[in-house]
Amino acid sequence: MITPSWNAPAHIKALSTTRVGGLSQAPFASNNLGQHVGDSPETVAANRTLLNSYLPSTPIWLDQRHTTTIIDINTNTGTHIADASITDIKNVVCCVMTADCLPILLTDKQGSQVAAVHAGWRGLCDGIVENAIAAFRCENRDIIAWLGPAIGPSSFEVGQEVVDRFLLHNPSDVCCFTPNNNRYLADIYQLATKRLERAGVIEVSGGEYCTYQQSELFFSYRRDGQTGRMASMIWIEK
Repeated sequence: MITPSWNAPAHIKALSTTRVGGLSQAPFASNNLGQHVGDSPETVAANRTLLNSYLPSTPIWLDQRHTTTIIDINTNTGTHIADASITDIKNVVCCVMTADCLPILLTDKQGSQVAAVHAGWRGLCDGIVENAIAAFRCENRDIIAWLGPAIGPSSFEVGQEVVDRFLLHNPSDVCCFTPNNNRYLADIYQLATKRLERAGVIEVSGGEYCTYQQSELFFSYRRDGQTGRMASMIWIEK
């Protein structure tokens, strides 16, 4: 497990899993939490049960589709087709799954609300971060963020069309792309940080991992194709 290093209030708890410590066999070895990747359903259920021992309740698992949709767990009683969730209910666990995409955990400085965001490049470009921030009942400057394990800037290769989509929103994002053999290396951590800062969220931590390069710790869809999924979670303890 990875515990964020950030200045969240003491009663805000957060965890991000690694690929280590579960029951799945290759190519999902070993702590795969994704039900949609081809792993044995019984094994995934067992891995999720192991995860629950670290948590106050079963996580709210989302049906992630690279959208910009955020659901309020307090009021949503239907399907969880979304790429982010937010709550102010104690011991309710907001959760997103990733395997290269960027998990972003958010809380306000008072610890009255928490959110988990799945930020692939499409969702990030189209506004998932801004939608999550808008769901908080506080000034944007009172939100703090942690960037969980994602593909690093030396491994995330993208085409011109991805660069163009980001620059259409903000030309200053050009600094997040490095030319590389007729393609580009994208820094998803920097792209997310710039989005957060432009929205008024200045206190941003994390961003030191690379799921692609650190194969002993993390699943990576870009590296392996068929692979497992990790989870990043946040909740209000007291």
